[in-house]
Amino acid sequence: MELKTAKEIEKMRTAGRVVGEILQKLSRIIKPGITTKDIDIFSEKYIKSMKMMPAFLGVKGISYPFPASACVSVNDEVVHGIPSDSRVLKSGDIVSVDMGVIYEGYYGDAAMTYAVGGISDAAAKLLKITELSLQKGIEQSLSGKRLGDISYAIQKIVEDAGFSVVRDFVGHGIGRSLHEDPQIPNFGRAAAGVKLLPGMVLAIEPMVNAGSYEVCILDDDWTVVTKDGGLSAHFEHTVAITESGCEILTKV
Repeated sequence: MELKTAKEIEKMRTAGRVVGEILQKLSRIIKPGITTKDIDIFSEKYIKSMKMMPAFLGVKGISYPFPASACVSVNDEVVHGIPSDSRVLKSGDIVSVDMGVIYEGYYGDAAMTYAVGGISDAAAKLLKITELSLQKGIEQSLSGKRLGDISYAIQKIVEDAGFSVVRDFVGHGIGRSLHEDPQIPNFGRAAAGVKLLPGMVLAIEPMVNAGSYEVCILDDDWTVVTKDGGLSAHFEHTVAITESGCEILTKV
């Protein structure tokens, strides 16, 4: 694990701000009738307009690099959905957008799940609880705490609400690489694991399923879906541990 300097965190703050701006702007763009490719095109154009690089485009996969700048996952798709001109969003869908940018060699990474038009009460609750679980995890991201405190806080709020946390995919450290140590499960024991220290930068990202936590990967070797076909939501922020608390680097 690498502890970041103030200068390094400043670069990650710049990268994170752009990710946050894109996710905020998408909330006004995502509506029935647009395609998942439209979301990717908008995101990539914005990244390049800021003289930055998409972090996900070309990331190594099982059989081929990821072909887009944003992961766009609809309904039962958990993460890593590949944007497509043929995937048209309709009222009642939920869609998660996960993206990252690179600024002067440092990464920012965040995700948000959006309601498309009017959604069911059950879907709205899933989004609310998933976002709340991220908030609860961030509240535990304090110097002197343990990694398990983050994991436990997320798991408790999710399972108390009757949902499940995905176990095959987890949060991660971030910095000069998109994925660094430590791994951050969204389940675990409080007061266990690595001690949190100032200078650590973490991408905390609960992935929450309406049904079982089990998932599988589609034949495209990227898209992760729920095994039971239930809905899934995903929220993420990049967070820096500081002497006085924590800072959300991807918040606008």
